[in-house]
Amino acid sequence: MNATTRATRDLRAALTWVAEGTVLCRKVLAGLDETSYDAPSTLPGWTRKHVVAHLAGNAEALNNLVHWARTGEPTPMYASPDERTAAIASGARLPADRLTAWFEESAQTLTDGMAALTAEQWRAEVVTAQGRTVSASEIPWLRAREVLVHAVDLDSGVRFADLPAEFRAELRVDILAKRARTADPTGTVVPTVPTVPTVPTVPAVPVVHGPPAEVTAYLAGRPYEGVTTTDGAPAEPLPPWL
Repeated sequence: MNATTRATRDLRAALTWVAEGTVLCRKVLAGLDETSYDAPSTLPGWTRKHVVAHLAGNAEALNNLVHWARTGEPTPMYASPDERTAAIASGARLPADRLTAWFEESAQTLTDGMAALTAEQWRAEVVTAQGRTVSASEIPWLRAREVLVHAVDLDSGVRFADLPAEFRAELRVDILAKRARTADPTGTVVPTVPTVPTVPTVPAVPVVHGPPAEVTAYLAGRPYEGVTTTDGAPAEPLPPWL
């Protein structure tokens, strides 16, 4: 079985992005009281508490993959999609201090677990919640996406322009590949991104223009400004990604 991790993914850079994203989230959470924690995030139907509960649960789930890589014992991220959903709903009902503590503890446990992996263990194959077989070296990227994108979703002043430019560039490649896999194969997709014939679930991604940070936000299905199509018309919003 061959892992599907992008060969060009830089492990050290991804680990750095995990640390940077964790710090961004930590700074946001430090400024939230119980009332502001319960306020809506930018994600439909989710409060900030839902986002943080998701982040904490995600750290624990990815640590399952770290365990898998370290021991060779298959350890799925989640027992089931229902379990994941229930954990987020339950976490969103926690008091602010307990939820923040869960975020911190789970993030630190994941960081410690990744730091302990050997070069050989980083090459071990694991399976993501979406059923993709990847090398363990993909785990930091999966976490970096979560903490950096959701730091923006907490809607407390962090914007895509605040995220590392190299991360944004890598994220655009990742999003386009995923959206192309699920797009209508007859639609227009940004060149160099292959369209895989599938059952259409989202519109194809048009070629767009705008500031790099705003294009990244657009591709991620988040609020954006100044993104236009090739004919100069405002780009139509995409469904949320991640």
